Amino acid sequence: MAVQLPGTFMQRMKEMLGPEYEQFAESYKETPYGGIRANTLKISVEELRTLSSFKLAPIPWCPAGFYTEEGARPGKHPYYHAGLYYIQEPSAMAPVELLGVQPGDYVLDLCAAPGGKSTQIAAKLKGEGLLISNDLHPERTKALAKNLELYGVRNGIVLNESPERIAAAFPVFFDRILIDAPCSGEGMFRKDEDMVKQWEPETPLKYAAMQRDILNSAVKALKPGGTVVYSTCTFATEENEGTISEFLDTHPEFSLVTVGGTGSFAPGLQGLSGAARLWPHKVKGEGHFMAVLRHDGSPRSPEETASDPGQAVAERTLSVSSRNNGVKGEATARAGSARQVSGRGGKGGRTSGKSGGTSPGRQSEGGGEEAARAAYSLFTEDQLGWQPSGFPVLFGDHLYLSPLPKAALNGLKTIRPGWYAGHIRSGRFIPGHPLATALHPAESIRSLSLSSGSGEAVSYLKGETLSIPEERLTVGPGNSAKGYVLVCVDGYSAGWGKWQDGMLKNEYPAGWRWT
Repeated sequence: MAVQLPGTFMQRMKEMLGPEYEQFAESYKETPYGGIRANTLKISVEELRTLSSFKLAPIPWCPAGFYTEEGARPGKHPYYHAGLYYIQEPSAMAPVELLGVQPGDYVLDLCAAPGGKSTQIAAKLKGEGLLISNDLHPERTKALAKNLELYGVRNGIVLNESPERIAAAFPVFFDRILIDAPCSGEGMFRKDEDMVKQWEPETPLKYAAMQRDILNSAVKALKPGGTVVYSTCTFATEENEGTISEFLDTHPEFSLVTVGGTGSFAPGLQGLSGAARLWPHKVKGEGHFMAVLRHDGSPRSPEETASDPGQAVAERTLSVSSRNNGVKGEATARAGSARQVSGRGGKGGRTSGKSGGTSPGRQSEGGGEEAARAAYSLFTEDQLGWQPSGFPVLFGDHLYLSPLPKAALNGLKTIRPGWYAGHIRSGRFIPGHPLATALHPAESIRSLSLSSGSGEAVSYLKGETLSIPEERLTVGPGNSAKGYVLVCVDGYSAGWGKWQDGMLKNEYPAGWRWT
């Protein structure tokens, strides 16, 4: 069914596109394209192509991306629940490809919810470096955190902060920053008719003012020589070329990297041909704009690097210097010392299962931070056989492994300070679902692989108890079959189970279950 578009919008597009307008207008009679992106933290592109039960066609601007055929339901397959792919609009995969992320980079995804681009960044980091995913809207951070957990991200932090406060907390800190800016959403009109209903002629100007403020604040967190990708899903030049042109006029230390006119990317408008556009009448995807901004490497001014005096500047500086001193080594040493603490702590308190609104480092009701670390270390020795790296951070009774020392997050609205490991209950460590989703079978002493085609996988994902004979378990030499089992789908981790006497108690969380 053709989308009914506002007349004012269509008149503006006619003036913008000239002879291409009719082709553009006709594209709104077409069905939007669907896509998935392989989560290479868990599966290779080649493996997904081989295993997929529905037809896949490559997306030209994203090596891990595929178009899905009309009528395909990738969200109704066990592989989706195992985090093997992310369902994403094809054009939305382009901005991260232009960011040039390398393993070990420190990356900020400033307007990150619901998390598609953050999971794409995390896959490119390959578990090295740091990803801070932020969103200003508290409700949107819930989906953001869940997606990072589902897709097995170990080195991510989720914040609910303003660009100004992030720049003050982490001045000249990040190698790369993605700003997928809030916008009028004109590029999504074909896919989401609610965007059409919300649009008004003055909407682009309202967003343009907001976007300028976001961009000007965010670049203060970029280190010399770093890269920013600014993107929107709108056609309005006020929000795209206009915003970038004004920024370049006032920031001579930045230059525009030419990407428009290469591959599938059409050149930008208004003399900004180096910027890139994706047009729905030219590619199999919705409308997008992208600009790659590169800092020239010159020292940043004192005004840009000045931090909020209320923050722990010295401690944050230490966390910056740890980039050259090996964060993993220090974190492993801390975890190793915690392993030597004897005892399991006192009686545990009741937990809400939520971490929001609690300051990192608050004393655990399970007996204190050292007792919590000791309980966690006992679990890793008995159930994993190795010690994951990261700085242990407590949110109440909940333990996270953070890529940064906890002091680096002081004063910030932190939704997830790192990889969620689990919580303390009655002096014992209970592993969290995100710990399982980020593990590979070889990283757990006990594992079980369920076939995606047998029906058992769906039963597990629905929360059902399974009858599993001991011989089906893979158990490390010298270990008992009794205990926590990493449950996998075709060899890819999906969650925890607890095995005893031929029965697998289901530990798959209620809020994540197959419906």
